[in-house]
Amino acid sequence: MKKQLLFLLITVLSFNCYSQISFEKGYYIDNSNQKTNCLIKNIDWKNNPTEFEYKLSENSESKKASIKLIKEFGIDNVSKYIRSNVNIDRSSEKFNQLSNHRKPIFKEEELFLKVLVEGKANLYLFEDGNLTRYFYNTEDTVIEQLVFKSYKTSNYKIGKNNSFKNQLWNNLKCPDFKISKVENLDYQKNDLINFFVEYNECNGEKSIIYEKKQKKDLFNLSVRPGFNSSSLSIQNSVSSSRDTDFDNEFGFRFGIEVEFIMPFNANKWSLIIEPTYQYFKSEKEIRNQTVIADYKSIEIPVGIRHCFFLSENSKIFINGSYILDLSSNSIIDFSSDVDLEINTGNNLAFGMGYKYNDKYSLELRYQTSREILSDYIAWSSDYNTLSVIFGYSLF
Repeated sequence: MKKQLLFLLITVLSFNCYSQISFEKGYYIDNSNQKTNCLIKNIDWKNNPTEFEYKLSENSESKKASIKLIKEFGIDNVSKYIRSNVNIDRSSEKFNQLSNHRKPIFKEEELFLKVLVEGKANLYLFEDGNLTRYFYNTEDTVIEQLVFKSYKTSNYKIGKNNSFKNQLWNNLKCPDFKISKVENLDYQKNDLINFFVEYNECNGEKSIIYEKKQKKDLFNLSVRPGFNSSSLSIQNSVSSSRDTDFDNEFGFRFGIEVEFIMPFNANKWSLIIEPTYQYFKSEKEIRNQTVIADYKSIEIPVGIRHCFFLSENSKIFINGSYILDLSSNSIIDFSSDVDLEINTGNNLAFGMGYKYNDKYSLELRYQTSREILSDYIAWSSDYNTLSVIFGYSLF
């Protein structure tokens, strides 16, 4: 019942919060070169989009526009995408999928390219999963890919085709540039952005940089005390007279959460790990004997969190975790029978919560059933926990 209730609440919450994602001021240019100011849904695309959602006004119905109809679109002071037919090499950088050929294998595609730098020379980015490709052009040239490719050599080593360095040296001239400047470049966003900005400045033109400023704080450390409402039942497949259903007990829990925020999709996704101390103690009288469950452990939930921003200082989140449980000095104590040593299995947890001002949080978390008598063939158990967790972010 608890699991079904939590699933329902998370589902409803997801739909409600998704609808509250704001549309931001932007524009698009269609195939007839008509520019339309509008509101564009900014989902901070990790992969270059093939379509986008927009509104003509705050209260109008949202619509979708595809790459076939739109030549360019942008969100004011945030991002800009242009449509272009380009030759792109999609060779994999994964070792087991590397090509045996040094030269790129080009294929013409129609893509939305993300503008990174605009000026006398322009720099563009295309991302699709693990694929990252940079493109460029000048006032007098068409857009072409900056070539970088890993490949297998004849002696099964990894070779690097760094032709992009020759492209930049030959086509983007500046008297102040030395060959070492190009030789030391990596095929990475920041390196290339800096190079193009310096080239434009050298040629007397200021650059427009569209690469958004990332949230500087991509790491959070929080203390998370709270309360557990836990239940435990144990069953013996040989003798049901030893079965025990302990009462539901309230206990204290204390965790330290480390959160690593992913630098895409507007910082809505993060990885979390939260070492937590928890305990459960309950006593039961069955068939003229006392049975005591004394269970202490360090739980280590490792999971994923997704946030829904309600305002600049307010957000709701949901998370799912896989819990590693390390029990210590824990037993099921039978007053007139052989005691059982607790050795636990692992389980899952699902939570939802609210965070204010990136400091204060409150979470409701449900854990699926955990086996705590995994060392015994004849014994099985069900340990379930519902937690209320308070959080305070130290930084």
